[in-house]
Amino acid sequence: MGSDADMEDYGFEYSDEEQEEQDVDIENQYYNSKGLVETDPEGALEGFTEVVRMEPEKAEWGFKALKQTVKIHYRLGRYKEMMDAYREMLTYIISAVTRNYSEKCINNIMDFVSGSASQNFELLREFYETTLKVLEEAKNERLWFKTNLKLCKIWFDMGEYGKMNKILKELHRSCQRADGTDDQKKGTQLLEVYAVEIQMYTVTKNNKKLKELYGKALTIKSAIPHPRIMGIIRECGGKMHMAQRQWAEAATDFFEAFKNYDEAGNHRRIQCLKYLVLANMLMESQVNPFDGQEAKPYVNRYSTCSLLMLILFHYCDLVRPCSRYKNDPEILAMTNLIAAYQRNEILEFEKILKSNRRTIMDDPFIRNYIEDLLKNIRTQVLLKLIKPYTRIRIPFISKELHVPESDVETLLVSLILDNRIQGHIDQVNKLLEHSDRSKGMKKYTAIDKWNTQLHSLYQTISNKVG
Repeated sequence: MGSDADMEDYGFEYSDEEQEEQDVDIENQYYNSKGLVETDPEGALEGFTEVVRMEPEKAEWGFKALKQTVKIHYRLGRYKEMMDAYREMLTYIISAVTRNYSEKCINNIMDFVSGSASQNFELLREFYETTLKVLEEAKNERLWFKTNLKLCKIWFDMGEYGKMNKILKELHRSCQRADGTDDQKKGTQLLEVYAVEIQMYTVTKNNKKLKELYGKALTIKSAIPHPRIMGIIRECGGKMHMAQRQWAEAATDFFEAFKNYDEAGNHRRIQCLKYLVLANMLMESQVNPFDGQEAKPYVNRYSTCSLLMLILFHYCDLVRPCSRYKNDPEILAMTNLIAAYQRNEILEFEKILKSNRRTIMDDPFIRNYIEDLLKNIRTQVLLKLIKPYTRIRIPFISKELHVPESDVETLLVSLILDNRIQGHIDQVNKLLEHSDRSKGMKKYTAIDKWNTQLHSLYQTISNKVG
C-alpha cells in the first residue's frame, strides 16, 4: 500500500488531467459552434452560450464565444441582444484575458460595427458610450484614446462636427499637463488629435484655426507618428496653401504627403500625387520644386514633366516597376495634362479634361483650380501670340484661344493691370494696341540725357558770362 505522499501526488495529478480534459471539451465546443456560424447561426448561438456556461471561471474561451455572439446578433439585426452580449464580454477584460488580446478583439468589433452601422446613430452612440465607460473604469488609457479617435472619425464621416469637436477637446485635455500646456512627452498622441482636427477644419474651411493647428503640428519634434498621420497633416497643409494661392508651399506639402502615404501603403498617395502635379502647373515654373538633392542629378537632362515623374518613381516603392506606375489611369491622365500644359496646347488640354472627367474633374478639389489652369495656359498662348504685333484684332485672339471675345478682353485687362502687357484696348475697333515699353523707355532715357547735357551747357555758359 502506498504512502500518504503517494496518494496526495496521485490525487493532484488526477485533478490536473481532469482540468485538461475539461479545457479540451470547451475548445471543441467553441470550434464546433464556430463551424455553424454561416450555415446555422441559431445553432452557433446556442453552442457559444454553452461555452460560456462550461467555464467554471471567466477565461479566454468564454471571451471568444461572447465575441462571436456579438457579431452574430449584429448580423441578425438583434441589437439589444448584441449589446447585452457585448456588455458581458467587456467584464472579461480586467482579469480573464491579457490586455493586448482584449484590445485587439475590441478594436476588431469596433471596426466591424462602425463599418456597417454608420446610419444607426443610436446604436453607435450606445456602443461607444458603453465601451468608453468600461475602459475608463479599467484605466486602459491607450484603448480609451484610440476608441475616442475612432468615434471622432465616425462623426467626421457623418458630418457631425459638433459631436466631433466635443470629443477632440476631451482628447486634447488628456495630452496636457496640469497647468494646461501641451505635454510634449505625448507628442505622438497630440499629432493624432491634430490630424483629426486639421481634417475637420479643412472641410469646414476654418482657415484661421487650420493655419494655427498646422503650425503647431509641424513644431512637435518629440513624436514618432505613423506615416499616415503625417500624410494627413501634410495633405491638409497643402490644401490650405492652395486656398491662399501659395503654389510652391502647396507643392512641397503634397510631395511630403505623397512620400508619407506611400510609406504607409495608403491609397491617398495617388490623390496627393495628382495634387502635386496640379500645384506644379499653377506655379507657372516660377519656382522649381525639384531643386533638392534628389533632383539635382536630373535637372539639366530632363524636362520638368519628366523630372516630376522620375522623382516620384524614386519614392514610390510599392508601385514599381515604373512602367506599371506610368500606365496607372489616374496618373496617366495627369501626366498627359501637364505635358499639354507645358506645350501650351489649349485644345489638347481641354480634350484631356473632357475625356478624363472621372479621374480629374470629378475631384472637387482639382475642379476648383481648373479655371486657374485654363487662365494660365491661355495667358501663355496669348503672350506668345501678340509678341510680334503692335496691333492685333481681338476676334483673331478669340479664335486662337477658343474662348469668347469678352473673355479675351477680361484676360487682356488683367494682364495690362499686372504690367505683363504694355498697351491699351480699342473697344470700338476691337483692337489691342500693343506698345514696346522698352523702346519707349529708351526714348525717355535719351531725352533725359539730352536735357541733362543742355542743363550742363547752360551752367557752363552762364558761369563764363558771369
